[in-house]
Amino acid sequence: MNGIDAYDIVKKARSSGRYTGIDFIKGIFNHFFELHGDRRFADDSAIIGGLAYLEDKPVTVIAIEKGHNARERMQRLFGAPNPEGYRKALRLMKQAEKFHRPVICFVDTSGAYCGIGAEERGQGLAIAENLCEMMTLDTPVISILIGEGGSGGALALSVADRVYMLENAVYSVISPEGCASILWKDSSKAADAAECLKLTARDALSLGVIEEIISEENMEQPEFFTELRDKLISELDSLSRDPEMLKKRYQRFRAFGRTEQDI
Repeated sequence: MNGIDAYDIVKKARSSGRYTGIDFIKGIFNHFFELHGDRRFADDSAIIGGLAYLEDKPVTVIAIEKGHNARERMQRLFGAPNPEGYRKALRLMKQAEKFHRPVICFVDTSGAYCGIGAEERGQGLAIAENLCEMMTLDTPVISILIGEGGSGGALALSVADRVYMLENAVYSVISPEGCASILWKDSSKAADAAECLKLTARDALSLGVIEEIISEENMEQPEFFTELRDKLISELDSLSRDPEMLKKRYQRFRAFGRTEQDI
C-alpha cells in the first residue's frame, strides 16, 4: 500500500491540470519582465526567467515551465531544459548577485533534456556549473519544487538556502519507471520503485533534504498565493540579515546523508 501511495503522488505531480511555473509567477509577483538567451547559443523555452517585484522588493525569478496543453508542452520540451536553459538561469543568477537581488526558483521537470544535441553542447557541464556557482552565489536563494523534481535537471536550480516542496511534488534521482527498469528489468513495478526511492515531500522532509512542505489544501483559492508570497517575503528578510548565509548553505548540503554515527 505504501508503494501505491507514493506512486499516486507521482501521478499527481505529473497531472496535466497542475499549476506550472508561469502560474506561480503570475500569482505571486508583480510586473514580471522576462529575459531571454544564454548569450552563447540560444534561448531555451523550457526555462523562463527574469525580473519581478515581490510586493515592493525586486527579485530574480526562474522557473522550469512544462506548459498547459499539448502545443505548449511540445514548445517547452515538456519541461526538459537544454544546456542553454541552465546557462540562461545561471546568467540571471549572476546578474542578481551583481545587483543584490534575491533569487527564487520554481522547479518542475522530469529531468534535463537527453537529446544528442544537448549532450554535444555540454549538458552535464552546464548542470555542474550551476551546482558549483549556486553554492557560492552571494545573494539569498529559495527553491520550490512544484511538481516533478527529477535528477540533476532539478538539482541544477535547487542549490538554495531554503528548499520547499508542495505536498504532492516529488524529488528523486531517477523516475520510478526508470528505476524499476534498472532494478527489476520491468517498468511495471514503478509503484514499488517509488516507495524505495523515498521521493515524496514527507520523505524529503524526514531526510533533511527540504525545509518545509507547502500544503495544497487551498491551492485553488486566492489565499494560496497570498500565503506563499508572505512566506517568501519573511524568509528573504531573514536570509538577507544573516551574515553566515553562505556558510549555512554549504553546511546544509554537506549534511546530506549524514548519520548519527557521523556526528
